[in-house]
Formats: sequence, structure tokens, C-alpha cells
Amino acid sequence: MESRSKKFFYNTLFTALLQVVNVAAALIVPRFMLAFYGSEINGLVTSITQFINYFNLVEAGLSAAAIYALYKPLADGDERHTSEIVSASRRFYTQAGWVFTALTVLLSLLYPLYIDAPALSYLETALLVLVLGAGGFLEFFTLAKYRVLLTADQKTYVISIASILQVGLQTAIIAVLSALGASVLVARAAAIAALLLRSALLLLYCRRRYPRVDYYAAPDMHALDKRWDAMFLQVLGAIHQGTTVLLLTLVSRDLALVSIFSVFNIVVMGLNSVLGIFNSGLAASFGEVIAKNEKEVLCKAYREFESGFYMLISFVFAVSFVMIMPFVDLYTANIQDANYHQPIIGFLVVLGTYLYHLKTPQGMLVISAGMYRETRWRTLTQGAIALVGGAVLAVPFGLVGILVAAAASNLYRDVDLWFFSARRITGTPVRDTLLAVARSVVAVVISVLPFHFVDMTVSGWLAWVGYACLASLWAGLVTLILALLFDRATLWGILGRVKTILRRGG
Repeated sequence: MESRSKKFFYNTLFTALLQVVNVAAALIVPRFMLAFYGSEINGLVTSITQFINYFNLVEAGLSAAAIYALYKPLADGDERHTSEIVSASRRFYTQAGWVFTALTVLLSLLYPLYIDAPALSYLETALLVLVLGAGGFLEFFTLAKYRVLLTADQKTYVISIASILQVGLQTAIIAVLSALGASVLVARAAAIAALLLRSALLLLYCRRRYPRVDYYAAPDMHALDKRWDAMFLQVLGAIHQGTTVLLLTLVSRDLALVSIFSVFNIVVMGLNSVLGIFNSGLAASFGEVIAKNEKEVLCKAYREFESGFYMLISFVFAVSFVMIMPFVDLYTANIQDANYHQPIIGFLVVLGTYLYHLKTPQGMLVISAGMYRETRWRTLTQGAIALVGGAVLAVPFGLVGILVAAAASNLYRDVDLWFFSARRITGTPVRDTLLAVARSVVAVVISVLPFHFVDMTVSGWLAWVGYACLASLWAGLVTLILALLFDRATLWGILGRVKTILRRGG
């Protein structure tokens, strides 16, 4: 039986590999889209994909509730109750899958009427919607119940391995076919083969790893009562990820502007991928600790994670503020059908993402503790600020206004969760969190400030890498010095825990 530390090691390792593959795919695919199909088609695919992502909300809260419900029976080795929960999950996912399918078909009929894409006919645009929705269809009807089981059992590394193969194959198919002159519809349709591969791999593994789990047992529907409360957190995530594209599509109808944002959003996806490496599997680990009521273990582990995570984002976002515009300028070199050089957009994109991650440790605890009902109105308030504020500001200020509203909503949620988690979950002083946040902000400002006086224009990727290394060294030094000055004990504790995990993992 794998120890908690060993599972964490495997989860972190393979999540890291997956995120590297995801970042590579996020760089390769849009570049091929821009080069061979243009900004309009790139914006069209981005816009449709975001609507499809919103349709995934028909299962909002189900995954989180099922994972939370499975913590205890898996920890206790209760196969009968595990089967009952998985069976209930399967039934709910099937129902949600039919709703998702109906919404996707409806979108395929209506979207081409609302958005004018001269490069594609009505039929081609409609078929493109259906093709881009195929991944969701497979997720609901084949993968979801296995994903829930593996995540709750702290085996997300299995999902990561299958996803690495899927993303790699999907990227290769799209790149090769677009370079050969195939239409965007043909390229995207062929990429469905990669999704089928992932489905087959996870199905085979779960059937062998959990032979006694009965996916058609009498379902325990009450075990998923937290679904509707967990739904609010998932809605928040969707709002954070998709409001900008949604408002740009509905308000401006400018697919080129959607494409511009999508390029900047590549940086956001990369940052989220890097940070996801260090967060992967932790919700399940903390969930197990909370389920066993190990209060002392919880507080010690959480203090170290919170401090370590804030050190990490200080470094990551300091470098991002400095390097985002040189990256976008190089990435869109020779793309003449839209203006991608917009520094204010770059600053706001990074700022909004930084503010979003300032609450990641606390948000992870809410998920681990299953405290969805207790936070749902707070979640709705954040979503309202982003959606309503963005809609109001989009008319006079366009993309800038939408990004300002998103940043404001993230700041509100930061402050709210800092106090909530300290009072309701850990019982630790909120002062500790506020000091860690203050150190992070100071580290970012000090790290970025010198580069304000440096000409960051670069002529090629080699020069960009050189500047990135310089910015990374400076940001790392600043972050380390502040940690040694103000949080030395926690820093040593984190290093000790990392050594232990690596020793056991090896």
C-alpha cells in the first residue's frame, strides 16, 4: 500500500510532466492556428471552447462532492460504500452528459447565427462546435466516474499519465494537419482520436486496480448531498476562467480581440500549470487529515504549505510581470492581422492571476473540508463582481475594463477567504496569513522595480531566455532573503519535508 508521502511524490512528479506538456501544447497549437488560419479563426475556436467549458457546469459540484464522499470509505477500505458512491456518481454523470449534449447541439445551431465568421460557412461553424464538444461528451459518459475514484484515492498521477499521452497526440495531429493545409474542422475532428486513447487507458487501469468496485451497485444518492453547495465553487472557477472571453464574444463580437486575449492567456495557462504542480493531490491529502480529525498535523502542514506557496508565487509572478510583453511580442512576430502589443493588457492579465492565486491555500482547505455551503454566498459575490462589473466596464473600456473587474473580484475573495479559513478550519491566527501575503507583495515589487528602468525589447528567443534567467535569479534572491529574514523557521520546515518526501519517493 502506498504511503501518503509516496502518493504525493508520484502525483507531483507526473502532474509536473503533464503541466510541461500542457504548456508546450498551449504554445504550439495557437501558433499554428495563427500562422495557418489567422486571428479570426483562432478567436473563433477560443470563443466556442469557452462556451463548451460553461456547459460543463451541468455537473458543477458533482466531482468535488463525490471525491469528498469517497475519502472516508477509501481510507477505511469499505468497498461496499465505495461502490455505492461511485454508482451514484455514474448515474449523475450520465444525466449531466445528456444535458451537456443537448446544450452543445443547441449552441451549434445558434452560434453561427450570432457570430459572423466569413472564413467558415454556417454548416462548418456548426460542425466545429460539435467537434469541440466531443471531449465533454466522452468525459461525462466514460471518464468521469474513474477520474473521481482515482482523485479521491490520491492517484491523480494515473490521470496525468493518460493525459500526457492524449495532449501529446492531439497537439501532433493538429500541428501536422494544419501545416498540410487541412481545414480547421478536419484538424480538430481528427484530434478526437487522442481523447479516445485517454478514455481507453483510464478504463483499463481502473478495471484492474479496483476489481471489486461495482459501478452499478445500489447508489447512495445521499452521499452526494454536498453537490449543490460545491457547485458554487465550480461556478466561480468557470467565471474566473471564462468571463473575459464570454463578454468579449457577446459585447464586442470581435473575434480578433478574442484572439488577442487568448495569446495573453497562454501566459496565464502556463502560470496555472506551474502552480498546479505544487497543489496537485494536496486537497485529497488534507481531506484525509481533516476526515481523521488530526488537528495538530493539519495546522503544521498547512502553515508550511501556505508559506511555501506564497514564496513560490512571489517568484513566479515577479518574473511574469517582467517577461510577459517580450514573450507576446516574439510569439506574435509577423502576425499582421491584429495588434498584439498591448502592455496594459499584459500587466492586468498577470495582476489578475496573481490576485487569484493569493487565496489558493485557503481555497484548497475549503475543498478539503467540504465547506461548500458555508462559502457559497461569498462565491456568488465574487462571481457577480467579475460578471456584472465586467459587463459594465466592457462598453467604455473594452478588454481593459473586463480585466479590471476580474482583478477586483479576486481581491475581494482573497480577503474573505483569509479570514474564513483561519476562523473556521485551521484555527490559526489570520495575522500569519496577512504577514505572508505582505511579504509576497513586497517581494514582487522589489523584484519587478529594477526592470522598469531596463529596455526589455528582445530580438529573438535566445535573448528572451537570457532576460528571463536574469529576472529569475533576481526574483529568487529577493524571495529567499525575505524568507530568511522573516520566516526562517517555516522555511527550514518546508525544506525538511521536501527531503523526507524525496527520500520516501525514491
